[in-house]
Amino acid sequence: MDFRLSDEQRMWQESIHAFVAKEIKPNARLVDENASLKWDSVHKMGPLGLLGLFAPEEYGGAGMDAICAALAMEELGWACGSTALAIAAHNGLGCASVALFGSHELKSRYLPAAAQGKKPDGSYSRLAALALTEPGAGSDLKGGVTTRAELHNNQWRINGAKMWCTNAGVADFIVTLVRTDSSKSSHSLSMILVPSDSKGLHIGAAEKKMGVKGSPTHAVTYQDVLVPADHLVGEIGKGLSQTLAVLDGGRISIGAISVGLAQAAMEEAVQYAAQRTAFEHPLTSFEAIQWMLADAATEIHAARLMVLQAAWLKDQDKSFTKEAAMAKLFATEMAERVCRNAIQILGSYGYSQEYPVERQYRDARLMTIGEGTSEIQRLVIARHIISEYQ
Repeated sequence: MDFRLSDEQRMWQESIHAFVAKEIKPNARLVDENASLKWDSVHKMGPLGLLGLFAPEEYGGAGMDAICAALAMEELGWACGSTALAIAAHNGLGCASVALFGSHELKSRYLPAAAQGKKPDGSYSRLAALALTEPGAGSDLKGGVTTRAELHNNQWRINGAKMWCTNAGVADFIVTLVRTDSSKSSHSLSMILVPSDSKGLHIGAAEKKMGVKGSPTHAVTYQDVLVPADHLVGEIGKGLSQTLAVLDGGRISIGAISVGLAQAAMEEAVQYAAQRTAFEHPLTSFEAIQWMLADAATEIHAARLMVLQAAWLKDQDKSFTKEAAMAKLFATEMAERVCRNAIQILGSYGYSQEYPVERQYRDARLMTIGEGTSEIQRLVIARHIISEYQ
């Protein structure tokens, strides 16, 4: 593939960079300290298309290609890890599930407000969420999901519990993976869209996390929650395959956010090293510093290309599961290394909250866990390699 961006893609990237540099990055520390999104900035994202990246234009979305979406996520990650993760989950998990598999009626009812950031009455809408993980199971979706949905009188009755649901407390709807069949087969799971104001839906307090504190994460319980039958997302029994498809796209976003975090940390390290002197010489004159910066720039470049390749494959309607897993694996682990070394270059200042590299390191640490741990990515990659060579 040709990795050169088109004029339209470059203009899009430049416009998003200008927006986040003005609206998001200056407030990143406050978002982290207050553990809360800056909603004034989020409300400005709708007209730009940042809230409807994957929603088709006919349903009020921006209908962006995967490369443009990845560029946007990298810029958001460069500005603020918390904001980037919340917007990535909104677009790539909550909205994408409906956009990819929802009926025309479901898309018409829920996507326009989610994508544009405003409801028909003119009030601001909130975000979207996807609930997968459960208290007793993390990566084992096929066998670990115990949340049940039973169809009675043209309504789904849902009972169960979810954990680590990003955006649950700030969402208008939560797409929920449930078991609609008593068996443990791969066809026993389905997706159902649950409005957040549904009776019996209880959203716990936001988790107190090490990083990305402004991106709210919650436990969610379902106690006889009744949802209309037409809120089924896609086909009954296709929930697992749909979830895996959604996660493939989400991994591109997490990889892109990680590239942005690493880029921001490297920039801070370069600026500091150029200004700080030791033994009457700037830090940039020492090989130990130069090599850390060289490694950072090289790995960021490699990760960015991997993310763009996975996005390109998605745009070409080609298989990208392995490439998305490889991009997420490398980019997230790279970001942790780069942020760690940025702290090392700044020394004691890097460990202080006065400098952003401390926050960026904490934010980057989550990326190797969310939307499939590094270990799960290696499992996905290995299975594809073995299958290809056999």
